[in-house]
Amino acid sequence: MRGLDRATLATSLEGWPYASLVLTALDHAAHPLLLLSDLAEHTKNLKADSRASLLFDGTAGRDDPLTGARATVVGRIEPVDDKALLARFCARHPSAQFYAGFRDFNLYRLVVERAHLVAGFGKIDWVGAAALLTPTGETQALAEAEAEIIAHMNEDHGEAVELYATKLLGLDGGGWIMTGVDPEGLDLRRGGSVARVDFAEPVKDAMAARSELVRLAGEARRR
Repeated sequence: MRGLDRATLATSLEGWPYASLVLTALDHAAHPLLLLSDLAEHTKNLKADSRASLLFDGTAGRDDPLTGARATVVGRIEPVDDKALLARFCARHPSAQFYAGFRDFNLYRLVVERAHLVAGFGKIDWVGAAALLTPTGETQALAEAEAEIIAHMNEDHGEAVELYATKLLGLDGGGWIMTGVDPEGLDLRRGGSVARVDFAEPVKDAMAARSELVRLAGEARRR
């Protein structure tokens, strides 16, 4: 979920299933965030029935997509008025900065109730919200420091960010920036491409995140 920047949103259109493509980010607890227009069909559906699901499809690039991982996340979508979360979404999706201030666009959060996980043939299970989410009390300190961490890494440690992409993930170099950091890892972007670097262990605050970023940079340089 954290590694993907889009999902398929399923809402109810007069009792019929209605699926649409949406851009996504996640808050620090891992609830999905959506920036939706009031004019969109799915938003009209949600105002009548807030129940929804998001399909996160991690099967791209596989010869047999059914062997890949995907998750259908079920919950209720609610509006959220939080400038920090909106900034997090726009950092994930720079194009959203153009319309984020439009009167008809609003930020929403899917409050997760459970998720149906598929990790390949026969590897299927339902997971409750408690097992899927990071407790809010363990995310607040890092969330408050996120903007400062991102600015510091992009402005003062761009070489390390580039190494995360090229040495740890094996991606082509040139122009990678950090767009987010959460308890489980960090998000990278270059143009239309996104990438994800996972932490070895979850972190709870800026100091722990700094230690993990330093460790990852050291590992990347050794490689």
